[in-house]
Amino acid sequence: MKNSTQKPRSVTVNDVAREAKVSKATAARVLGGYGVVSDKVRSDVMTAAKSLDYRPNELARSMTTGKSGIIGVVVGDIENPFFSLAVRGISDAARAAGFNVILANSGEQIEVEKAAVRLLISKRVDGLIVTPSESRDVSHLRDINRSGRPLALLDRALPDLDVDTVTVDDLDVAMRATRVLVDAGHRNIAYVTAVDAQGNEFRDLGQIYTSSVRERIQGFLTVCSDAGIDRPERHVRLGATSPEETRKVVMCMLSTPDRPTAILASDSLIGLEIFKVIRALGLSVPEDISLITFHDADWTSVTTPPITVVDQPVYELGKSVAELLIRRLKGEMRPAERLVLPTSIIERGSVGVPSMKPSATKR
Repeated sequence: MKNSTQKPRSVTVNDVAREAKVSKATAARVLGGYGVVSDKVRSDVMTAAKSLDYRPNELARSMTTGKSGIIGVVVGDIENPFFSLAVRGISDAARAAGFNVILANSGEQIEVEKAAVRLLISKRVDGLIVTPSESRDVSHLRDINRSGRPLALLDRALPDLDVDTVTVDDLDVAMRATRVLVDAGHRNIAYVTAVDAQGNEFRDLGQIYTSSVRERIQGFLTVCSDAGIDRPERHVRLGATSPEETRKVVMCMLSTPDRPTAILASDSLIGLEIFKVIRALGLSVPEDISLITFHDADWTSVTTPPITVVDQPVYELGKSVAELLIRRLKGEMRPAERLVLPTSIIERGSVGVPSMKPSATKR
Protein backbone atom coordinates (compact mmCIF):
# COMPACT_ATOMS: atom_id res chain seq x y z
CA MET A 1 0.00 0.00 0.00
CA LYS A 2 1.28 3.46 -0.92
CA ASN A 3 1.87 5.97 1.83
CA SER A 4 -0.98 8.51 1.47
CA THR A 5 1.22 11.25 2.90
CA GLN A 6 3.97 10.80 0.31
CA LYS A 7 4.43 13.91 -1.81
CA PRO A 8 3.82 13.45 -5.55
CA ARG A 9 6.98 13.45 -7.64
CA SER A 10 7.67 16.71 -9.48
CA VAL A 11 7.39 16.57 -13.25
CA THR A 12 10.85 17.01 -14.79
CA VAL A 13 12.15 18.20 -18.14
CA ASN A 14 12.91 14.54 -18.88
CA ASP A 15 9.23 13.67 -18.42
CA VAL A 16 8.17 16.44 -20.80
CA ALA A 17 10.78 15.38 -23.36
CA ARG A 18 9.58 11.76 -23.20
CA GLU A 19 5.92 12.81 -23.62
CA ALA A 20 6.76 15.11 -26.56
CA LYS A 21 9.12 12.52 -28.11
CA VAL A 22 12.05 14.94 -28.26
CA SER A 23 15.46 15.04 -26.61
CA LYS A 24 15.90 16.49 -23.12
CA ALA A 25 18.07 19.28 -24.58
CA THR A 26 15.34 20.26 -27.03
CA ALA A 27 12.67 20.26 -24.31
CA ALA A 28 14.93 22.38 -22.11
CA ARG A 29 15.40 24.94 -24.90
CA VAL A 30 11.65 25.29 -25.38
CA LEU A 31 10.81 25.41 -21.67
CA GLY A 32 13.69 27.78 -20.92
CA GLY A 33 12.84 30.14 -23.77
CA TYR A 34 16.26 30.05 -25.37
CA GLY A 35 17.75 28.56 -28.53
CA VAL A 36 15.99 27.84 -31.83
CA VAL A 37 13.45 25.08 -32.51
CA SER A 38 10.72 24.59 -35.11
CA ASP A 39 7.16 25.75 -34.43
CA LYS A 40 5.94 22.11 -34.44
CA VAL A 41 8.50 21.03 -31.85
CA ARG A 42 7.71 24.04 -29.67
CA SER A 43 4.00 23.23 -29.89
CA ASP A 44 4.59 19.55 -29.05
CA VAL A 45 6.72 20.40 -26.03
CA MET A 46 4.32 23.02 -24.67
CA THR A 47 1.37 20.65 -25.14
CA ALA A 48 3.22 17.91 -23.26
CA ALA A 49 4.18 20.35 -20.48
CA LYS A 50 0.57 21.44 -20.08
CA SER A 51 -0.79 17.89 -20.04
CA LEU A 52 1.74 16.86 -17.37
CA ASP A 53 1.21 20.09 -15.35
CA TYR A 54 4.94 20.86 -15.61
CA ARG A 55 6.18 23.58 -13.23
CA PRO A 56 9.56 25.08 -14.12
CA ASN A 57 12.41 25.01 -11.64
CA GLU A 58 13.38 28.69 -11.69
CA LEU A 59 16.77 28.15 -10.10
CA ALA A 60 17.69 25.44 -12.60
CA ARG A 61 16.52 27.61 -15.48
CA SER A 62 18.53 30.59 -14.25
CA MET A 63 21.65 28.43 -14.02
CA THR A 64 21.08 27.25 -17.60
CA THR A 65 20.16 30.57 -19.23
CA GLY A 66 21.83 33.03 -16.87
CA LYS A 67 18.42 34.72 -16.49
CA SER A 68 15.79 34.21 -13.80
CA GLY A 69 13.05 36.37 -15.27
CA ILE A 70 12.74 38.06 -11.88
CA ILE A 71 13.10 41.70 -10.83
CA GLY A 72 13.98 42.46 -7.20
CA VAL A 73 12.29 45.45 -5.56
CA VAL A 74 13.22 47.07 -2.23
CA VAL A 75 10.93 49.81 -0.89
CA GLY A 76 10.80 51.76 2.36
CA ASP A 77 7.41 50.86 3.83
CA ILE A 78 4.97 48.57 2.06
CA GLU A 79 2.21 49.58 4.52
CA ASN A 80 2.40 53.10 3.17
CA PRO A 81 -0.19 53.48 0.35
CA PHE A 82 2.41 55.39 -1.67
CA PHE A 83 4.70 52.38 -1.93
CA SER A 84 1.83 49.92 -2.36
CA LEU A 85 0.61 51.79 -5.42
CA ALA A 86 4.13 52.25 -6.80
CA VAL A 87 4.76 48.50 -6.49
CA ARG A 88 1.51 47.87 -8.37
CA GLY A 89 2.89 49.97 -11.22
CA ILE A 90 6.16 48.03 -11.13
CA SER A 91 4.37 44.67 -11.08
CA ASP A 92 2.06 45.54 -13.97
CA ALA A 93 4.95 46.70 -16.16
CA ALA A 94 7.03 43.66 -15.22
CA ARG A 95 4.24 41.19 -15.96
CA ALA A 96 3.54 42.81 -19.33
CA ALA A 97 7.19 42.25 -20.23
CA GLY A 98 7.27 38.65 -19.00
CA PHE A 99 9.01 39.27 -15.65
CA ASN A 100 8.05 38.35 -12.09
CA VAL A 101 8.75 40.50 -9.02
CA ILE A 102 10.21 39.68 -5.61
CA LEU A 103 9.44 42.41 -3.07
CA ALA A 104 11.41 43.29 0.05
CA ASN A 105 10.60 45.93 2.69
CA SER A 106 13.47 47.89 4.27
CA GLY A 107 11.44 49.69 6.94
CA GLU A 108 13.61 52.69 6.03
CA GLN A 109 16.53 51.00 7.82
CA ILE A 110 19.82 50.99 5.92
CA GLU A 111 21.06 47.67 7.36
CA VAL A 112 17.77 45.96 6.48
CA GLU A 113 18.03 47.44 2.99
CA LYS A 114 21.56 46.06 2.60
CA ALA A 115 20.44 42.61 3.74
CA ALA A 116 17.52 42.69 1.28
CA VAL A 117 19.84 43.58 -1.60
CA ARG A 118 22.21 40.73 -0.68
CA LEU A 119 19.30 38.29 -0.51
CA LEU A 120 17.89 39.34 -3.88
CA ILE A 121 21.28 39.04 -5.56
CA SER A 122 21.62 35.55 -4.08
CA LYS A 123 18.23 34.72 -5.59
CA ARG A 124 19.75 35.54 -9.00
CA VAL A 125 17.33 38.35 -9.83
CA ASP A 126 18.03 39.91 -13.21
CA GLY A 127 17.90 43.52 -11.97
CA LEU A 128 16.83 45.60 -8.97
CA ILE A 129 14.64 48.60 -8.23
CA VAL A 130 15.44 50.29 -4.91
CA THR A 131 14.04 53.18 -2.93
CA PRO A 132 17.22 54.12 -1.01
CA SER A 133 16.61 54.85 2.65
CA GLU A 134 19.54 57.26 2.83
CA SER A 135 22.26 58.84 0.74
CA ARG A 136 25.27 58.43 3.05
CA ASP A 137 25.95 54.75 2.43
CA VAL A 138 25.43 53.44 -1.10
CA SER A 139 28.14 50.78 -1.20
CA HIS A 140 25.55 48.00 -1.48
CA LEU A 141 23.97 49.76 -4.45
CA ARG A 142 27.34 50.00 -6.16
CA ASP A 143 27.70 46.26 -5.52
CA ILE A 144 24.57 45.69 -7.62
CA ASN A 145 26.25 47.29 -10.61
CA ARG A 146 29.44 45.35 -9.96
CA SER A 147 27.43 42.12 -9.99
CA GLY A 148 26.47 42.89 -13.60
CA ARG A 149 22.84 43.60 -12.80
CA PRO A 150 21.14 46.87 -13.77
CA LEU A 151 19.79 49.07 -10.97
CA ALA A 152 17.06 51.71 -11.06
CA LEU A 153 16.01 54.07 -8.26
CA LEU A 154 12.40 54.79 -7.32
CA ASP A 155 11.27 58.13 -5.79
CA ARG A 156 14.68 59.11 -4.39
CA ALA A 157 17.67 60.26 -6.38
CA LEU A 158 21.33 59.73 -5.53
CA PRO A 159 23.47 62.33 -7.36
CA ASP A 160 26.63 60.23 -6.99
CA LEU A 161 25.08 57.11 -8.55
CA ASP A 162 24.73 57.19 -12.33
CA VAL A 163 21.70 54.92 -12.76
CA ASP A 164 18.15 55.24 -14.11
CA THR A 165 16.03 57.21 -11.63
CA VAL A 166 12.36 58.21 -11.53
CA THR A 167 11.25 60.89 -9.07
CA VAL A 168 9.05 63.94 -8.70
CA ASP A 169 10.34 67.45 -7.97
CA ASP A 170 9.93 67.28 -4.19
CA LEU A 171 11.52 70.69 -3.62
CA ASP A 172 9.15 72.45 -6.01
CA VAL A 173 5.95 70.74 -4.88
CA ALA A 174 6.76 71.30 -1.19
CA MET A 175 7.21 74.99 -1.96
CA ARG A 176 3.88 75.07 -3.80
CA ALA A 177 2.05 73.32 -0.96
CA THR A 178 3.57 75.60 1.68
CA ARG A 179 2.69 78.63 -0.45
CA VAL A 180 -1.00 77.58 -0.37
CA LEU A 181 -0.89 77.88 3.41
CA VAL A 182 1.11 81.11 3.42
CA ASP A 183 -1.23 82.70 0.87
CA ALA A 184 -4.17 81.80 3.12
CA GLY A 185 -2.53 83.96 5.82
CA HIS A 186 -0.81 81.32 7.95
CA ARG A 187 2.45 82.19 9.69
CA ASN A 188 2.60 79.42 12.30
CA ILE A 189 2.96 76.37 10.04
CA ALA A 190 4.27 72.96 11.10
CA TYR A 191 5.85 70.29 8.89
CA VAL A 192 5.59 66.71 10.20
CA THR A 193 7.74 63.90 8.79
CA ALA A 194 8.66 60.31 9.60
CA VAL A 195 12.42 60.83 9.71
CA ASP A 196 13.76 59.44 12.96
CA ALA A 197 16.27 61.54 14.88
CA GLN A 198 17.51 61.64 18.43
CA GLY A 199 15.00 63.62 20.47
CA ASN A 200 13.00 64.26 17.27
CA GLU A 201 14.54 67.73 17.20
CA PHE A 202 15.24 69.24 13.81
CA ARG A 203 18.44 71.28 13.72
CA ASP A 204 19.34 71.63 10.05
CA LEU A 205 19.15 69.83 6.70
CA GLY A 206 22.51 68.19 7.35
CA GLN A 207 20.85 65.61 9.62
CA ILE A 208 18.43 64.48 6.87
CA TYR A 209 19.89 61.69 4.73
CA THR A 210 16.88 60.81 2.57
CA SER A 211 16.83 62.95 -0.58
CA SER A 212 13.06 63.34 -0.95
CA VAL A 213 12.61 64.26 2.72
CA ARG A 214 15.47 66.75 2.62
CA GLU A 215 14.08 68.46 -0.48
CA ARG A 216 10.58 68.72 0.97
CA ILE A 217 11.84 70.26 4.20
CA GLN A 218 14.05 72.61 2.20
CA GLY A 219 11.06 73.72 0.12
CA PHE A 220 8.97 74.26 3.25
CA LEU A 221 11.68 76.32 4.94
CA THR A 222 12.36 78.39 1.81
CA VAL A 223 8.76 79.55 1.40
CA CYS A 224 8.37 80.22 5.13
CA SER A 225 11.56 82.30 5.18
CA ASP A 226 10.51 84.21 2.06
CA ALA A 227 7.22 85.02 3.82
CA GLY A 228 9.13 86.54 6.73
CA ILE A 229 8.30 83.75 9.19
CA ASP A 230 10.80 83.81 12.05
CA ARG A 231 12.92 80.65 12.48
CA PRO A 232 10.61 78.29 10.56
CA GLU A 233 12.92 75.34 11.34
CA ARG A 234 11.48 75.25 14.88
CA HIS A 235 8.19 74.13 13.36
CA VAL A 236 9.66 71.03 11.66
CA ARG A 237 8.63 67.93 13.61
CA LEU A 238 10.51 64.65 13.15
CA GLY A 239 9.85 61.18 14.51
CA ALA A 240 6.40 60.36 13.09
CA THR A 241 7.62 56.83 12.40
CA SER A 242 4.42 54.95 13.32
CA PRO A 243 0.78 55.80 14.12
CA GLU A 244 1.59 55.74 17.82
CA GLU A 245 4.65 57.96 17.50
CA THR A 246 2.81 60.32 15.15
CA ARG A 247 0.03 60.76 17.69
CA LYS A 248 2.60 61.57 20.40
CA VAL A 249 4.33 64.15 18.21
CA VAL A 250 1.09 65.81 17.15
CA MET A 251 -0.55 65.69 20.57
CA CYS A 252 2.47 67.43 22.08
CA MET A 253 2.55 70.01 19.29
CA LEU A 254 -1.16 70.84 19.52
CA SER A 255 -1.25 71.01 23.30
CA THR A 256 1.09 73.99 23.49
CA PRO A 257 -0.11 77.60 23.76
CA ASP A 258 1.70 78.37 20.51
CA ARG A 259 0.14 75.54 18.53
CA PRO A 260 0.34 75.81 14.71
CA THR A 261 -2.58 77.13 12.71
CA ALA A 262 -1.64 74.91 9.74
CA ILE A 263 0.16 71.61 9.22
CA LEU A 264 1.83 70.06 6.17
CA ALA A 265 2.12 66.25 6.49
CA SER A 266 4.86 64.43 4.59
CA ASP A 267 2.68 61.41 3.73
CA SER A 268 -0.91 60.22 3.96
CA LEU A 269 -0.35 57.88 6.93
CA ILE A 270 0.94 60.81 8.97
CA GLY A 271 -1.83 63.05 7.61
CA LEU A 272 -4.50 60.59 8.76
CA GLU A 273 -3.13 60.45 12.30
CA ILE A 274 -2.91 64.26 12.42
CA PHE A 275 -6.56 64.47 11.36
CA LYS A 276 -7.55 62.00 14.10
CA VAL A 277 -5.66 63.90 16.80
CA ILE A 278 -7.19 67.22 15.73
CA ARG A 279 -10.65 65.66 16.10
CA ALA A 280 -9.74 63.97 19.40
CA LEU A 281 -8.76 67.35 20.86
CA GLY A 282 -12.12 68.82 19.90
CA LEU A 283 -10.61 70.98 17.17
CA SER A 284 -11.89 71.45 13.64
CA VAL A 285 -10.38 71.44 10.16
CA PRO A 286 -9.99 74.08 8.77
CA GLU A 287 -11.62 76.37 11.35
CA ASP A 288 -8.93 75.74 13.98
CA ILE A 289 -6.16 74.07 11.97
CA SER A 290 -5.59 73.85 8.22
CA LEU A 291 -4.14 70.62 6.86
CA ILE A 292 -2.38 69.51 3.65
CA THR A 293 -0.89 66.07 3.12
CA PHE A 294 1.31 64.50 0.49
CA HIS A 295 -0.35 61.69 -1.53
CA ASP A 296 -3.96 61.54 -2.63
CA ALA A 297 -4.89 58.51 -0.50
CA ASP A 298 -8.47 57.24 -0.59
CA TRP A 299 -9.35 58.59 2.85
CA THR A 300 -8.48 62.18 1.96
CA SER A 301 -11.51 62.64 -0.31
CA VAL A 302 -14.13 61.16 2.04
CA THR A 303 -13.45 63.06 5.27
CA THR A 304 -15.41 66.11 6.36
CA PRO A 305 -13.98 68.31 5.06
CA PRO A 306 -12.04 66.53 2.29
CA ILE A 307 -8.29 67.14 2.54
CA THR A 308 -6.15 69.25 0.21
CA VAL A 309 -3.37 67.00 -1.10
CA VAL A 310 -0.17 66.93 -3.08
CA ASP A 311 -1.12 64.52 -5.86
CA GLN A 312 1.87 62.50 -7.03
CA PRO A 313 1.71 60.17 -10.06
CA VAL A 314 2.57 57.20 -7.84
CA TYR A 315 1.47 54.39 -10.14
CA GLU A 316 3.33 56.03 -13.04
CA LEU A 317 6.46 56.34 -10.88
CA GLY A 318 6.47 52.57 -10.40
CA LYS A 319 5.53 51.77 -13.98
CA SER A 320 8.14 54.14 -15.43
CA VAL A 321 11.03 52.90 -13.29
CA ALA A 322 10.19 49.29 -14.18
CA GLU A 323 10.08 50.14 -17.88
CA LEU A 324 13.50 51.79 -17.70
CA LEU A 325 14.96 48.74 -15.96
CA ILE A 326 13.34 46.31 -18.41
CA ARG A 327 14.86 48.19 -21.34
CA ARG A 328 18.27 47.58 -19.74
CA LEU A 329 17.44 43.91 -19.17
CA LYS A 330 16.60 43.56 -22.85
CA GLY A 331 20.07 44.79 -23.78
CA GLU A 332 19.50 48.47 -24.49
CA MET A 333 22.68 50.48 -24.01
CA ARG A 334 22.21 54.20 -23.29
CA PRO A 335 23.16 56.88 -20.76
CA ALA A 336 21.34 56.77 -17.43
CA GLU A 337 17.99 58.58 -17.47
CA ARG A 338 16.60 60.75 -14.68
CA LEU A 339 12.87 61.16 -15.18
CA VAL A 340 11.03 63.78 -13.14
CA LEU A 341 7.26 63.28 -13.31
CA PRO A 342 4.83 66.18 -12.82
CA THR A 343 2.79 66.69 -9.65
CA SER A 344 -0.28 68.75 -8.83
CA ILE A 345 -2.06 70.09 -5.77
CA ILE A 346 -5.71 69.16 -5.40
CA GLU A 347 -7.34 71.91 -3.34
CA ARG A 348 -10.32 70.75 -1.31
CA GLY A 349 -11.78 72.01 1.94
CA SER A 350 -9.05 71.63 4.55
CA VAL A 351 -7.33 75.01 4.15
CA GLY A 352 -8.84 78.15 5.63
CA VAL A 353 -7.74 81.43 7.13
CA PRO A 354 -5.89 81.30 10.47
CA SER A 355 -8.16 80.91 13.47
CA MET A 356 -8.59 83.99 15.64
CA LYS A 357 -9.80 81.84 18.55
CA PRO A 358 -7.71 81.42 21.72
CA SER A 359 -4.91 78.87 21.28
CA ALA A 360 -5.84 76.63 24.21
CA THR A 361 -7.44 73.41 23.05
CA LYS A 362 -11.17 72.95 23.47
CA ARG A 363 -12.45 70.78 26.30
